[in-house]
Formats: sequence, structure tokens, C-alpha cells
Amino acid sequence: MAVVCQALHGRVSSLVCRLHSTYVRKMRYLNQLKEDDSLCRQAQTSGTFYVFHNLSPFLQKVGKKYLVPQLSAAEMKRILEKFQETEQWIEKSVLIGCSDEHRPHFALDLGALEKSVIESELQGSFTDLRKALFVVDGKDSPLLASAQALLRWHDSHQYCSRTGQPTQKNPAGSKRVCQASGATYYPQMSPVVITLVSDGSRCLLARQPSFPPGMYTALSGFCDMGENVEETVRREVAEEVGLEVESLRYSASQHWPFPSSSLMIACHALVGAQRAEISMDNLELEEARWFGLEEIMEGLKRESRSSKQDDGSFLPWFPPKQAIAHQLICEWVQQQSA
Repeated sequence: MAVVCQALHGRVSSLVCRLHSTYVRKMRYLNQLKEDDSLCRQAQTSGTFYVFHNLSPFLQKVGKKYLVPQLSAAEMKRILEKFQETEQWIEKSVLIGCSDEHRPHFALDLGALEKSVIESELQGSFTDLRKALFVVDGKDSPLLASAQALLRWHDSHQYCSRTGQPTQKNPAGSKRVCQASGATYYPQMSPVVITLVSDGSRCLLARQPSFPPGMYTALSGFCDMGENVEETVRREVAEEVGLEVESLRYSASQHWPFPSSSLMIACHALVGAQRAEISMDNLELEEARWFGLEEIMEGLKRESRSSKQDDGSFLPWFPPKQAIAHQLICEWVQQQSA
């Protein structure tokens, strides 16, 4: 009997802990906002707003730091009234998260309004997201990336693919519905593998013509329909550099909003040292080559602005810390140094 009571007590204690977990309560609250339109509209009056202009987030520079201001509903109303716009703009916002205290966060794109007037009013500037992700605080980067991806999805899915009729966004922005056909559309992400290839003592990095001068990174590519992650890694490595993967292991994942919303699935792949001659696909890549440990460690210390040499050439440098490619490279260094 005592054993049974102890087991029941353990289960009840576990359930109570989960119900009182800050994370669990926050996730359930966010789900409520997505499902209950009236509750979400009410939340818009007490939430905070991240402002965008044609998908570029608004930042304020304070000293050497870039801050992402969170505007209250009252501040948003005051600004929008200057343009004689109020509720109809708030309705275009999308839910992107909430604080531990259940204060919801929304994103709103004001691309149809005068950019310079908003910047002057808020004393800041709208910044390209690629730059913004690498200058703001780490906790703000995921929110900005998620917000832009969701705003872009809504902008490109305003019509039903079955009927051609306009679709309607729910207040949270978690779906769009075609009233004519009843079809419901949900935001989606495309799976992308990003793979650091190694032959045991070296790692392979490459660059595309569109990259900033001197920047090298891991190989990446979209998953084809019907492929699993392992098949995509092997195919991409074979296509891009002509190497055959012998084994691979998963590292981590990251949402990435470029070119559209993508789920980056990061892996390490090993190829045979005896069969490591690169045969590059010139349609995809500008250059691909092997890097030794010492050269990688030097490249990790280098930034883009410090890579240019006197003769105009560029020393290799790698993606910054916020990019998952940087994590892959650092993991490889740790493995080599162990």
C-alpha cells in the first residue's frame, strides 16, 4: 500500500510541477491566443509590438548597442493616429510570443506608411534583417527572424490556391482561411541541411559568388520531396563537391528566415581521407577547399572588415556566432583539440 501511495504521490507531484511550470503555462497561453480570436484581440490592447517596414525591423542605436524597442498598444495607437490609421492596422499584426508574465508580443509591418516619418517619430531606423540579426542582443534575434518570416508568409499567401479568392488572417496570424472553399492555410518552413564535411584532420568550407568577399561556410541545400535528412546530406555533398559521405551525425537546428522561412538542420559528415579530392559544382559554388585546424582557428578570430589584405585579396573568415554554421565549425575545432 505504501508503495502504491508513494507512486501516486510521485505522479501527482510531477503533474503539479508541469502545470505550474512557467514554460508550460506560457505555451498553453500562446495556444489559447491562436485558437480564441476574441482573447487575442483583447491581448492586442495590452501587448507589445515589434515594428517592421517592408520586412525590415525597427532598431534604436544607444551608444554602441542596437536595441529592439517594444512599443505598447497605446504607443502604436498614437503613432498610427498621425496617419489616420488605428484598429485596421492593429488587425494586421501577428503573434510572435509572450513574456513569462504572459505579456504577448506582436509584430506589425507598416510598409505602406511613410518610413522617414516613423523613424523620426520613434528616433531610430529600419534596418535590413541580415544586419539586424548580427548586431542586436541574442534574445531578440529569434523573435525578429520569426516575425519577419511570419509577416512575409502572410504577404505572399493572400489568395487561395484553389479558388483564387482572398484569404483572411485570424487575429493571431497563425493561419489564413478561404471563405469560398473552406481551405485553411498554415505557415510552413522548408527543411534545409547544413553540413560540415571532414576527412578526419581537415574540414571543408565553400563560398558562393553572392557571399561577402572572403567568407566561407559549410555546405547547405534544401531537402527534396521524399528525402530524409541523411539522404539529403549525402546527395548535397555529392552534388556540390563530388565526395561520398561515409557517416554523419546530427548537431543542432536553427530557424533561418532567408531566403524564406527555413529550418536549418546542422550535421557533421565524414568522408574517406583517401577519397577526399574535391570535384566542385561550378554552377553552385565559386570555391570549395579543405582547411586545417590552425587556419580555422585563425579564421574564427577574423571579422569581415579585418580580412582585406594590402594587395586587395581577402583572408578567409567565417559566419558570426549567431549562425549555426559557426557552431558547427567550433564543434569541429573542439573535437580536433580534444
